[in-house]
Amino acid sequence: MTYHVASEVGQLRQVIVHRPGLEMDRLTPSNKDALLFDDVMWTGQAQRDHDVFADALRAEGAEVLYVQELLAETLEIPEAREYVSAETFEERWYGVSGNRYMREYADTLSAAELAEHLIVGITKDELLERIGARESAYFARSDGDFMLLRCLPNHYFTRDTTCWVYGGVSINSMQMPARQRETVNFEAIYRWHPRFAGQDFKRWSGGLADGPATIEGGDVEVIGNGAVLVGLSERTTPSGFERLARALLWNSDEVRTVVGVVMLRDRAQMHLDTVMTMVNENTFLKYKHLGMLPSVTITRGGRPGEIEVSTAPGEDMHTVIAQALDVPEIRVLTTPEDNFAAERGQWNDACNVLTVQPNVVVAYDRNTVANAYLESEGVRVITVPSAELGRGRGGPRCMSCPTLREDI
Repeated sequence: MTYHVASEVGQLRQVIVHRPGLEMDRLTPSNKDALLFDDVMWTGQAQRDHDVFADALRAEGAEVLYVQELLAETLEIPEAREYVSAETFEERWYGVSGNRYMREYADTLSAAELAEHLIVGITKDELLERIGARESAYFARSDGDFMLLRCLPNHYFTRDTTCWVYGGVSINSMQMPARQRETVNFEAIYRWHPRFAGQDFKRWSGGLADGPATIEGGDVEVIGNGAVLVGLSERTTPSGFERLARALLWNSDEVRTVVGVVMLRDRAQMHLDTVMTMVNENTFLKYKHLGMLPSVTITRGGRPGEIEVSTAPGEDMHTVIAQALDVPEIRVLTTPEDNFAAERGQWNDACNVLTVQPNVVVAYDRNTVANAYLESEGVRVITVPSAELGRGRGGPRCMSCPTLREDI
């Protein structure tokens, strides 16, 4: 299979998702902030809602792959298992003795059991119940319900950890500690899983090795025609943006322009796709209060590996994007509503739609005004439940990592 994503709107053919699991039961009012949630989630209902989402994608012709299943299948391969264990269980975190006990326990698990633990996590009491009493400085300073291996509730936002851009994938260094281990799981999947191992696709990033040069896929939009749009946001740094642009421009035969828009570093607008997404080849759905953002355009420099950087003021934002797309102008849809409704809609991911083909999008059901407006503008809206899934502050685009779209 040739994995390729050359637009935000071409017919979706394959996508990676993560069905919320027992890791969501680890969310509490006291730890939710550290785990990047604004509320705790009813896991059973979130799973039912996610099943509706996945079924909607299948009904539109997409093959749906699940992270935990891919990870379990990957961990059947000894080299992959050793890589994940070495990157997950480290002496610098757990100490010499604590790390040895955790590795020993991990080595007793089946691939499926280890995959579940890597996402659900494990507490001190749970570990000692399984391995018996052990003496360790790290264990001694931990309470029984302390999560020795932290859960990964944000894994269901598969868009962020990796994103496919034209003929390759960016495996991203994540900004927040609560999400950084997600990169290890995806690194193993893309390197060793039979679906991906040996396939002809490129790598646009260094993953964990990129360190503070972070990129998150919610900020990366493949707008098409050789152009990429990136949000410089709370989660994506200028250094991450420039390194990604250089990799794309010098290692892809397709990419000719990478445009960055300078966003507020604000939790409410953590990624570009929370405020602006595409619904067809030249039409964007945009949050009312986003405004016009300054932009940074990067093109290939005169010497190998060099980049040319130019900037433009906010009032030129739409013109800069149109020029990158090589069209006379872009069409921008903004839901007509008062300021209160607009702010509520943005909080509820009204702009975070997943386009499955031109003018057909998946959106949260709660955003009735925005959805009706899209319908009035000729966009078919497929609604999915949002009461539980939306508690993580991410919509259908956030919950999906397309690996294959048809070219337009």
